[in-house]
Amino acid sequence: MGQDMRKAEEKFGMVLLRNLAGVLAIVWMCVIFAFSAQTKEESGAVSESFTYHMVSSTRTFFHLDLSDERVKEIADAIEGFIRKVAHMTEFGILSVLLYIWIGQWEMGFLRRGGTAAAAAAIYAATDEMHQLFVPGRSGRFSDVCIDSAGALAGVLVFALFVKLVKHVHGRKLKRAMREE
Repeated sequence: MGQDMRKAEEKFGMVLLRNLAGVLAIVWMCVIFAFSAQTKEESGAVSESFTYHMVSSTRTFFHLDLSDERVKEIADAIEGFIRKVAHMTEFGILSVLLYIWIGQWEMGFLRRGGTAAAAAAIYAATDEMHQLFVPGRSGRFSDVCIDSAGALAGVLVFALFVKLVKHVHGRKLKRAMREE
């Protein structure tokens, strides 16, 4: 009886976790929407500030002798790259949340991962359409591709992480069983 109760509790916990991931996916979509609603100037200021602070922190962390002017130069040079990585990360997080939420329905990894990545890619397309109506912003197909690549990468990295954790956990269980 105790074993059945524990399985029921674990199943209930997984249902809660998956539903929480669904709610968090919706919240994350709202965060993405809010970032996309920023004008070009607002978005640029956030990006410049973030990149400058990142380079400045690196300077401090590694005790690099860089002037503020050199930090600004480096930040300006990598800002475009950082923006694209940020976009990929935003949609990678979204696809992972969707992947977890979709887990409540029986389907294989390819179908589940493909569905999560495709849903995130569709949201990326709608996000770029939304930007067409924001002053100074434009919707770009290349950004949809970058966001979609981030969504796919997010699902793949998460799935590999889960597989690694299960593998390590399985080895620990086998070791514990041998020691008994």
